[in-house]
Amino acid sequence: MRHSLQDMKPMILSVLIALGLMLQCGRAEAGQRESIILAGGCFWCVEANFESVPGVVSAVSGFTGGNVKNPSYEDVKTGKTGHYEAVKVTFDSARISRDEILDLYFHSSDPTDAGGQFCDRGAPWRTAVFVSDKAQRQAAEAAKARAMTALGRKIVTPIRTAGAFYPAEELHQGYYRGSKRLITRWGIKTQAEAYKRYRKACGRDAKVKKLWGRSAAFAG
Repeated sequence: MRHSLQDMKPMILSVLIALGLMLQCGRAEAGQRESIILAGGCFWCVEANFESVPGVVSAVSGFTGGNVKNPSYEDVKTGKTGHYEAVKVTFDSARISRDEILDLYFHSSDPTDAGGQFCDRGAPWRTAVFVSDKAQRQAAEAAKARAMTALGRKIVTPIRTAGAFYPAEELHQGYYRGSKRLITRWGIKTQAEAYKRYRKACGRDAKVKKLWGRSAAFAG
């Protein structure tokens, strides 16, 4: 049976409307992507924590807050560049909110410690939240206030304006799941094996549990 173009117009219009609705639904399911930079001690651990969170699109280990351009890991760990080890967390706001990200951050660190985090002592391993706009600053200050109320102790984590963020060397990206074999204090281990031993030896999870109790995040 033949159909004239005139006869097919309603069918074509229906198909176009259906496609338009499908595209609108797709857009509604995906929220706006937002990034915030979090310093919480060892960036391997912070990256591992947030990559496990539904709604987090990416977590990139790097350096920020210092006074040297393009620093290396070796530069930063001396404490002379002023940088923090930090993680740039990018998330889908339709799946997880800014407030939830920040609460997870505070509840997975020791924000009462001004000298570093857990076994990592010194300036590069201090806590800090680096914000890019007024909305992020307000959210970070509110999360800090909630943490102070929950702990009943002074929170020393500063809220700072975000500046340049330098991704760390490829070796440090996804270190916690890496398969490259390295010579470590425990002998020859894969990155993933070395990471597990480091995290346990550093006492991160045990200390987070002790500080936050049942509200501890990522501590198993």
